[in-house]
Amino acid sequence: MKYPPSLVALIRELSRLPGIGPKSAQRLAFYLFEQPREDIERLAASLLEAKRELHNCPICFNITDTDVCDVCADPSRAQNLICVVEEPGDVIAIEKSGAYTGLYHVLHGVLSPMNGVTPDKLHLKPLLPRLRDDMEIIMATGTTVEGEATAMYIQRLIEPLGVVVSRIAYGLPAGGALEYADEVTLGRALSGRQRITK
Repeated sequence: MKYPPSLVALIRELSRLPGIGPKSAQRLAFYLFEQPREDIERLAASLLEAKRELHNCPICFNITDTDVCDVCADPSRAQNLICVVEEPGDVIAIEKSGAYTGLYHVLHGVLSPMNGVTPDKLHLKPLLPRLRDDMEIIMATGTTVEGEATAMYIQRLIEPLGVVVSRIAYGLPAGGALEYADEVTLGRALSGRQRITK
């Protein structure tokens, strides 16, 4: 069966989204077709508004709809801590934890030479002017090969500046059982152990 050109175009555009393959794109296209026109118009309007209103913070490169993001504009944040993350979604995850009160720097990716992502493609250069010798930079990139390589690259880049560089600890999730943890997670949990104090 041959699909109408407009449906083919919709499936093609949806399949360009990350994590959406051809089958998922087809399911989404049929789902959207079944929705009321006003719901589709509201979705389209919100996409256009987001594209029009949102931009990167000129300081940390997080997503914002103001001149400077809320974190960078907040003088109560710890000005001597910068947490380096891969994507804006990582900022949201860390903020939800409520455990961090410093600043951020969003790279918008990780080093991946095989995919053409070299240091000049990330927001690395704007990080350097933000550094002072009394600061701590917390590397919070992922545990993938690319995430680890990016953390090591940045560490080598900024250590000569006299800045303390640390890496977030990795370990077992709360409520997780040891028997279900993989070897890498267990190894990191053991090496990142902390002393129990009374």
